Amino acid sequence: MTHYLLRRFCAMFFILLCVSIITFSLMHFVPGDPAEIIAEKKFGENVTTETVELVRREMGLDRPIFIQYFRWIAGVLQGDFGSSSSTGRPVWNEIMTKLPATAELALTAMLVSLVIAIPVGVISAVKQYSIMDSVSMVGAMLGVSMPNFWLGLLLILVFSVNFGWLPVYGRGEITQLILPALTLGTGIAAVTARLTRSSILEILKQDYIRTARSKGLIETAVINRHALKNALIPVVTVVGLQFGALLEGAVVVEVIFAWPGLGRLLFDAIYARDFPVIQGCVFLIAVMYVIVNLIIDISYAWLDPRIRYEVK
Repeated sequence: MTHYLLRRFCAMFFILLCVSIITFSLMHFVPGDPAEIIAEKKFGENVTTETVELVRREMGLDRPIFIQYFRWIAGVLQGDFGSSSSTGRPVWNEIMTKLPATAELALTAMLVSLVIAIPVGVISAVKQYSIMDSVSMVGAMLGVSMPNFWLGLLLILVFSVNFGWLPVYGRGEITQLILPALTLGTGIAAVTARLTRSSILEILKQDYIRTARSKGLIETAVINRHALKNALIPVVTVVGLQFGALLEGAVVVEVIFAWPGLGRLLFDAIYARDFPVIQGCVFLIAVMYVIVNLIIDISYAWLDPRIRYEVK
């Protein structure tokens, strides 16, 4: 396990290094002069050439790009992502202010998806070709096919506009979390339910399931104790990948529901061409994505004791 973790950390370092290079390069790939854009944000649109050159020197944009990158990554390693060109506040403070809201939304959406997907997938597998199986899979297909923004608008129309049961925007009360979490969690639930069903169907064909049944175990014990745990390995893999997708999908959902999270911050930064905030948000999302996938890999050994990360 130790050797495996070392290899994984080395891979994480390489991945994050590549992400940092790509993220930093965003500022230089977009059309326009970054120094001029930042100067316009600070001093207005009618800036002089002298002001632009002053900002260029202050930001270090007059130096070679590789020196700019090393300065930026050195600051990142110390928790310094620079300052927002829109607000002037440190980017790290901006991110830490918004991150709890995104974490709350993502974790709730993931909980919603698992509460829906695991029971639906298990019941569909056990009751294969039944009416419940057909209805569940049709619902899963609709959940996969429907974009987040469209589902969010439908939920707002039904539960907020027509019935007035739930608020449309804001954060602070549990009722304000329901619609964004449902919007994010439904699509993931659809994918997870389909995978859970197919995985359990495959496990139910195994010899040890027939042995468990021949010993007289009740069907509930066979499903819960033997089939479900072994079927969760591919499900856990997809859940880990989907959690990273939650951070991506949260951008659209947070904008629709005016949720004050990291996704909304990133959207506003892109609209305002606030490069330091964009760089910080993208890099932090990549870090969280990589860490989640490491946790998922380690969880395999707990789900299936036959899995061991040994050096051969």
